[in-house]
Amino acid sequence: MFSGSYLKDDVEFLLKVIDIDDINIQKKEFLIQSGKKHYSEMITQEYEPTQDYLLTFNKVFEINKNRFANDILTLAYNLSKKKSFVLVSLVRAGTPIGVLLTRVLRVVFSMDIKHYSISIIRDREIDNVALSHIENTHPNHELVFIDGWTGKGVINKELKLFIDYYNKLNNKEVNNELYVVSDISGVADYSVTNDDYLIPSSALNSTISGLVSRSILNDEYIKTNDFHGCKYYAQYESNDLSLWFISEIMSIIKEINFTNRDNLIRNNVKLHKLKNDYIDGVMSKYNIVNINHIKPGIGESTRVLLRRIPYIIILKDIALKDVNHIVQLAKEKNVKIIEDKNLPYIALAIIKSII
Repeated sequence: MFSGSYLKDDVEFLLKVIDIDDINIQKKEFLIQSGKKHYSEMITQEYEPTQDYLLTFNKVFEINKNRFANDILTLAYNLSKKKSFVLVSLVRAGTPIGVLLTRVLRVVFSMDIKHYSISIIRDREIDNVALSHIENTHPNHELVFIDGWTGKGVINKELKLFIDYYNKLNNKEVNNELYVVSDISGVADYSVTNDDYLIPSSALNSTISGLVSRSILNDEYIKTNDFHGCKYYAQYESNDLSLWFISEIMSIIKEINFTNRDNLIRNNVKLHKLKNDYIDGVMSKYNIVNINHIKPGIGESTRVLLRRIPYIIILKDIALKDVNHIVQLAKEKNVKIIEDKNLPYIALAIIKSII
């Protein structure tokens, strides 16, 4: 059983730990943008936060932690109405959310919950071996898919396509609905909010996600009947905040008095169109050909700065405290910031074209 740096009861990663060499970020971007390799075949060395960035992270964490804790409790309350289900978080952004929901469902709602974290890779597949493992281990249980937030809504769309294919191939009826905390694109089946606000776990990499890398699908390492791959970053153990983060949020949740929570938000067609129109305008203005180079929302913008090569960061309000960590990262990486009061998100990142 592999649980990363989380407790064994928190999560079971259905991933194969592999030893794959890091690739230079410039080379990786060239290979992706030239179509010579898929992003999932490679991995770069993770950004190690500076002391200044960690100080900024702690400040933005303090700003958002109470709202985030309340949103996790709301999501858990609505899930607690279900019977016979397992949580299936999507590596990696969904994992901390899944761990928190598992803890809350056990501690607050006295439910016996199992939580798996599995890989889904854009343009490739969801891990069908992992799905089959869960299905065989928990027959007659509903699979509840968990992620942290939506950006453009691509993963939600891919999840549905992949699950439909899996069901047809295996004569199954796996539910393809997605639950997230913040659905800024208006596409998730269930969310607590449509607001673009900082999900704290988006502001760091493996050191807040169980020391696990994003998932890897490379034929040199992943063979038939293997789970998708990942790296385990034992070298970052001294800086690992994964259990600290869970403990901090749980301590807030345990002090919240509540009787019930409003029902979750369903997909929002008007919101989705509004934001798609804005993205179309950005692509036209900056001559962006590949929509995958547009990353809307505070979570996705943060991740572009952490592990891609940014071209421009657009902020709704550069003075907003919620984006202090983005401003800090942009300064460290010498990335231009533009302020746009009409931005329908808090932040949006554009990946640099290098070919």
